[in-house]
Amino acid sequence: MAMAIWGDAEVTALIGGPFTAETVSARLAREITELKDRGIQYWPVFLLDGDRHAGCVGFRPYGKQERVYELGFHFRRAFWGQGLATEAARAVMSYGFGTLGTEALFAGHHPLNEASRRVLLKLGFIYASTELYQPTGLMHPNFWLGKPSNKGNVAVT
Repeated sequence: MAMAIWGDAEVTALIGGPFTAETVSARLAREITELKDRGIQYWPVFLLDGDRHAGCVGFRPYGKQERVYELGFHFRRAFWGQGLATEAARAVMSYGFGTLGTEALFAGHHPLNEASRRVLLKLGFIYASTELYQPTGLMHPNFWLGKPSNKGNVAVT
């Protein structure tokens, strides 16, 4: 499943890929370690109808701050444009803010990835700055989202 996402040139074109089998294996090892050590990872996303693997969404540590994570999502090409990234990210964000006690989330995207920008804005992220993203060598827009109010601006759908 991981190679179907991170080994796909079209899926990873804007994040520095495609990645080799060795790179994907190392990524999976990091995901297992993060889950064991911090309770976070990029979780696989499956469709309820047919149990097909669609992609992954999750957290990775961001900087040295505790309970501040980077949100990311990667989906197989066949599942782009169906709202799955937004739905899955909302579920993960709910887990982060509710169960993990997340204080804030960071997210960025390739400057040409308009779809990811739209997802982040739907999720309530606010543009903050641009910074160099080493894997692409480009300045990527960055977004932040703080802990939701008790009115619940993070929901699982």
